[in-house]
This record gives sequence, C-alpha cells and structure tokens, in this order.
Amino acid sequence: MTGSIEKLEKNYDIRIKWRAFPLHPDTPEQGRTLEDLFKHKKIAFDVNKMMANLRENAEKLGLALGDRKMTYNSRLAQEVGLWAETKGHGHPFHMEAFKAYFVEGKNIAQKDVLLNLIESSGLDREEGKAVIETREFSDAVDSDWELSRTKGVTAVPSFFIGLDRLVGAQSYENLEKLIVKYGAKPI
Repeated sequence: MTGSIEKLEKNYDIRIKWRAFPLHPDTPEQGRTLEDLFKHKKIAFDVNKMMANLRENAEKLGLALGDRKMTYNSRLAQEVGLWAETKGHGHPFHMEAFKAYFVEGKNIAQKDVLLNLIESSGLDREEGKAVIETREFSDAVDSDWELSRTKGVTAVPSFFIGLDRLVGAQSYENLEKLIVKYGAKPI
C-alpha cells in the first residue's frame, strides 16, 4: 500500500486493528470476472474505464495496482489474516495479500497462494497450513463481518476512530488529521 499506516504507527502512539469485511462473499473459489460480478449485481459499467479510474486514483496515493479483471473470494485469506494478527505479523501478511491480489492478480482463495503469503510475511508455513485446514479463525471472521454490518461498512478500506470514519484509500495527511483530532501523541 502507501506506507501511511506504517508511518502513523512509527510516528504516533497508536495501534491499528485490522478487521475482516465480507467483500463479495458469494464469489466462488475459482473467482469470477469483474464484468460478471457487476452484471450479477445488475450494475452496468465499463471494466476498462473503471480500472483506469482506479489506477489514476491509486497512483495519486502512491498505491500499486495491477490490471485486474478478476475478483476472488477473500474469506480464507481473512481467516489467515486474523491468525497472523495473533502472531504479531498481521500487517506484513495484509500487505503481502494486498500485493498478491491487487497488484499480481493472484487467487488468494487458493491454499498454495496463502501458504506462500504466510511464508513471505514471516510466519510458519506448517502452522499456517493447520490454521487453514482447521478453519480455526472462521468464527472470528464471522464476528468481524457482523460488526461491519452493524457499523454500516459498505466499502474497504474504512478507518474508524471515535465517531468519525474515512472510507477508501487515504493519504497520510488525512489519516494523521483524524488521529490527531482524537488525541494521538507523537512518539
């Protein structure tokens, strides 16, 4: 991503809590084209135009974004992400998953892809494999999904602090204004 979160954590006495979100949970494991996804939702649009707009906005924020044509089910990756949080490797895992999905176009529903992400984010591959096989963090993802419904989250990323929220990719300056408003102190 942009490094904004890392920079905030480095410069301020804050802790970021990642939450899982039901991003197209009905997507099959093999994925579906973006065109099919939006047709299924009865939304007419031009995929190429949408991706060009997204790339332009991503570039302004310093975000890498590949030429996505597919969407994949992120449920299992979210379970692994919550496990990674318990191991102190949540942020590295989320960044690796972001890059794999949005930049490289990898199917993060596939176990072998997840195992490689586990390893590349500094986690134990075999322990991660057990987490995937047992679905140990399935209930935790369900709880996060319910929380997102309760809070009215409809898009990611969404940043919450106090009564305020920011939706969508944000600049460091916007995030900094928000945390300072709520009393975040520089380190």
